[in-house]
Amino acid sequence: MKDFAGKIFRGDSVIWVVFLFLCLISIIEVYSASSMLTFKTNYWQPIMKHTMFLLMGAVIVLIVHSLEPKSFRFFVLSLPLIWVLLVATQFIGSSVNGANRYILGFQPSEIAKLSLITCIAFILSQPKKKISNNAKFLWIWILTGITCLLIFRDNFSTAAILYGIVGIMMFIGRVPYKKLGIFILVTLIIIASVFAFIWFFPAKAKKAGLRRGVLWVERFTDFKGQQDVRKGSYVINDDNYQTTQANIAVARGRIIGTMPGNSQQRDFLPQAYSDFIYAIIIEETGIVGGIAVLFLYVFLFIRAGTIAGQCKKLFPKYLVMGSALMIVMQAMVNMAVSVGLLPVTGQPLPLISKGGSSVLVTCVYVGIILSVSRFENQKGIRKEAKIVGEYEREKQLALEDEDFDLQSAY
Repeated sequence: MKDFAGKIFRGDSVIWVVFLFLCLISIIEVYSASSMLTFKTNYWQPIMKHTMFLLMGAVIVLIVHSLEPKSFRFFVLSLPLIWVLLVATQFIGSSVNGANRYILGFQPSEIAKLSLITCIAFILSQPKKKISNNAKFLWIWILTGITCLLIFRDNFSTAAILYGIVGIMMFIGRVPYKKLGIFILVTLIIIASVFAFIWFFPAKAKKAGLRRGVLWVERFTDFKGQQDVRKGSYVINDDNYQTTQANIAVARGRIIGTMPGNSQQRDFLPQAYSDFIYAIIIEETGIVGGIAVLFLYVFLFIRAGTIAGQCKKLFPKYLVMGSALMIVMQAMVNMAVSVGLLPVTGQPLPLISKGGSSVLVTCVYVGIILSVSRFENQKGIRKEAKIVGEYEREKQLALEDEDFDLQSAY
């Protein structure tokens, strides 16, 4: 049984363990947190649908991790098509919470993140004799600018996270500090300009298509100006309702929590099964469970860094780091929002929050990391050779047994 599992679940074993633990936690906590959805549908429908997506995601991981890293260059070519889908979403997309993010039940922004990260990894991996540093910097600016602008209108937090990851990948890719300084300076100027425009001219900003930006700025200012509960002046209203219920859930968790299935705030907290599922995890498993989930993402990032460090080729090295950064940064933002360290952003907790496109694309990231650990990581290459050698040996023994049986028959 162990040998069979070793042949199916190839690649880095630590990544597999983290992935399976996150899926298990997801099933338990989504089942607990989606109690409100059961009043609208069949009792088992929400968790069965989510479990189906997780199973589909596991199949995707198995498929992707069997492909060699060079196959992922396909996503470089897919970026222009994703731009078209992002534009189409603005006109014919489905509106969820006031934002057009879905088209045919899928979020193009999820694929856009994957495609852009692959593009950046590919550009950074090119030698100077093919692409100069200036050309690399220009291409990164163009591709990142277009992608983030198309996402920004309806999903500010996703665009900001993606933009930040590109900056970190440039640092990892040893882009000259002067160009990194220019990148940071221009970024700060753009952020300050947009923030000022929204702050002073909110009505014009809404007409210009920045309604979500206005909403995010309002969330930020509300977050900065929260009333102090200890002074007895705290009033629950529509603006702070989500964060208040999340804070109550976190406070109820204490050390070991109320145990899975015993959450009370799941019945009051909107999006308890997605945006605020980490608050429910802390309520039901306490600080111990919250720290355990946090460390699963930390372990994933550290292991991905180890895999990248042992890669001789640059493209898989940067691709692994970009994939790990996307998973971990989304997780950190979600957890920070749930415990009141950041204003509400709408980011899911990767592999744990209830979802469809987010779960499936996150599984692609996991598959990419495992693929690189198999085919480009030196330890993985030796392990892969051993598995293939054992397989060939078993095949040879089977042929010898078959020949012996035939000879015995005669």
